[in-house]
Amino acid sequence: MAKKPAPLPPPATFEQLLSTREIVVTCGSGGVGKTTTAAAAGAMAAVHLGGKVLVLTVDPARRLATALGLEQFGNVETQVPAEAFAAAGVEPRGELWVAMLDMKASWDDLVERYAPDEETREAILANPLYQNITGKFVQSHDYIAMERLYEIHVSGRYDLIIVDTPPTRNAIDFLEAPERMADFFSSRLLRWLTAPARSRILSTASKPFYSMADRILGSQFLQDIADFFLLFQTMYDGFVERARSIERTLADRSTTFIVVSTLDTAPAREAEFFIEALSERELNLGALVLNKVLPPFFVDPDAGATAEQVCRESADLAERVVADGVGGLTDAGQVTRVLREMGESFVNYRVVATREAEEAAVLGERPGLVAAVPYLESDVHDVAGLLELGERLWT
Repeated sequence: MAKKPAPLPPPATFEQLLSTREIVVTCGSGGVGKTTTAAAAGAMAAVHLGGKVLVLTVDPARRLATALGLEQFGNVETQVPAEAFAAAGVEPRGELWVAMLDMKASWDDLVERYAPDEETREAILANPLYQNITGKFVQSHDYIAMERLYEIHVSGRYDLIIVDTPPTRNAIDFLEAPERMADFFSSRLLRWLTAPARSRILSTASKPFYSMADRILGSQFLQDIADFFLLFQTMYDGFVERARSIERTLADRSTTFIVVSTLDTAPAREAEFFIEALSERELNLGALVLNKVLPPFFVDPDAGATAEQVCRESADLAERVVADGVGGLTDAGQVTRVLREMGESFVNYRVVATREAEEAAVLGERPGLVAAVPYLESDVHDVAGLLELGERLWT
């Protein structure tokens, strides 16, 4: 057995991480800024590192198009225009491309690739259940995402591919999809579904079921299902071979994972769950990105003591403000209420910031690189915003 290559040394910065990897998979629960983080990392790589960078989004949300100045994009990679970077005041060294998974187009490509002959290919594509079943097929979305990633990677068209995955627990499915899809093709369920097409002679036990199903669904419906999956079984070898190749690609040292989270309790638990899952699978965890983190001054002891003093002495401070004529203020009671509210608000934020710091310390035990991104003053809606976010990751 060939010796597994030694892992690359832990990166010191995001720049180093992205410059030494070919595939970066971003994972995290919904609403933590995962899609925006993937796009920001891609924009920074295109600007600073050069080469061709692709951001492939698997998340069905289309927020990415707006931020990149595109009306829409799909399965075919689309280049972000130079004008979008010019509007942000930068000239990238490389190119930024984006694509979003198109289920139907990807399934059609898969059938084209794996069908053993033209007759089988046309029969699958013409099957009346094909479009409906492939959209709802067990693990289909995750498997097609892996197929698309692998196909683009082996094409060699891009120097760096950054993948935006579905929310965390679905991302585990994303990792396991190739194996699960291969298992399905040899499962008892598939043999049951294809029974009508395999033989007209059914067992005594199965006859009542098929008789009832015929009355409810119609014999043609059952036959279409059986025909569809029987045709699909002809592609089994291709699926299994590809699944193994995909698994090797994910485990390769040129692939790394970035876990994105906020420090709210639920997303943090999800992040911890996924970090553990990566460790169990011996997959490379490159970085942890913590979004919407409160500024560190909230946990500064001196700042906290000052806030508590303001709360205690708000009345005396208000009297001094009014006596000194600061800002023309004359209502000591009103000033007292404002000062007390400000002090109490700071103390409350300090409690949250302290909990966040403790949570960040726990989550940051395993990743070699941890980036904390504070709340931004405005939502990211263009390339300039993506680069502003990217600077927080880069430094």
